[in-house]
Amino acid sequence: MNMAAVYLALVHHPVINRQGEKICSAVTNLDIHDIARTCTTYGTKGFFIVTPSRDQKALARRVIDHWLNGAGASFNPDRKKAFEQIKIVNSIQEAVTSINVPRQHIGIFATSARPFARCISWRKIEKMVYKPEFKCILLLFGTASGLHEDCFKESDGVICPIYGPTDYNHLSVRSAVAITLDRISGIRRQ
Repeated sequence: MNMAAVYLALVHHPVINRQGEKICSAVTNLDIHDIARTCTTYGTKGFFIVTPSRDQKALARRVIDHWLNGAGASFNPDRKKAFEQIKIVNSIQEAVTSINVPRQHIGIFATSARPFARCISWRKIEKMVYKPEFKCILLLFGTASGLHEDCFKESDGVICPIYGPTDYNHLSVRSAVAITLDRISGIRRQ
């Protein structure tokens, strides 16, 4: 089946805080673990951790190194496999460049819990993956209180929010990643 290569970026900068100010958020061990495992389960081609912070990159490297080369590598080979696709980058642009495909062949799609006027439906994004107009799709996920407007300007569109049967809409980024990857690629493999 013809399918676009899917990449994922967990963006720590630029994101916003609760006041809507541009910030650089902290990298968390749990996000790295869970998102890497989810990406591997759904066959993404790469998982980027986006942060320009030297301290946050060092933390992410320590966590990743433990599972790739440290005691974790022999303790849990499945986890090691999940960590092999992680790459730490300074910016979304660096992630795009490292995909090594011309930008016009990469569809960059932001995610948000906030509604956008012309968001892309789940059905349309699934079609873009399975009837690709792009060779690659890069999904942007924000940390803290979500992606900064600069990320939306860099993207080719924003995917509609994930809604459940209630008005409550505050998923963890780990949950949003899992739901998104399942919606756009999971059903086809059953």
